[in-house]
Amino acid sequence: MADEQTKPPYNRKSIISLDRDGKALDWPSLIEKDGDALENHYRHILTELARTDGMLGVIFRKSQNKIQDPAKLKRIIYLIDGETWMGMDIDVKGEIYEGLLQKNAEDVKGGAGQYFTPRPLIKAMVEVMRPKPDMTICDPACGTGGFFLAAHKYLSEKYRLDRKQKDFSASTRSQAQTL
Repeated sequence: MADEQTKPPYNRKSIISLDRDGKALDWPSLIEKDGDALENHYRHILTELARTDGMLGVIFRKSQNKIQDPAKLKRIIYLIDGETWMGMDIDVKGEIYEGLLQKNAEDVKGGAGQYFTPRPLIKAMVEVMRPKPDMTICDPACGTGGFFLAAHKYLSEKYRLDRKQKDFSASTRSQAQTL
């Protein structure tokens, strides 16, 4: 997705494109490599991302390459590159992300498991709460927004909302300013 944003119509600057020695660290640099060169370059990218300032560095600080077979890594890169991420519905991206979190929570003791609520449980909780239009929905922990997405889906399926009910942003903004 970040690579797509560097191309028209977005034309955004890449978050990180070169390392300190001037080597390319972008998506195309991964696509063009194979075998051991790909594995080494991928590991190098993870290391460089961990050194960046801000949230990006925090996210990648303890990253590891768990894909030891360069052919599998190449296949994953090929599959990821074949998708048009910017054209994908946000809910699909959310489900992919939550699926990865769930897999990580199952594989690793602790970790994301303490922050991740499985979709079936979220769905059950929303059905028990039975949200209605004009109700305030609050999820202080928020995480991936799973409760909000489930509540939105529930409301869309149960109610025919008029334009005013769908456009809650103005009233939400004024309420937020009073807090």
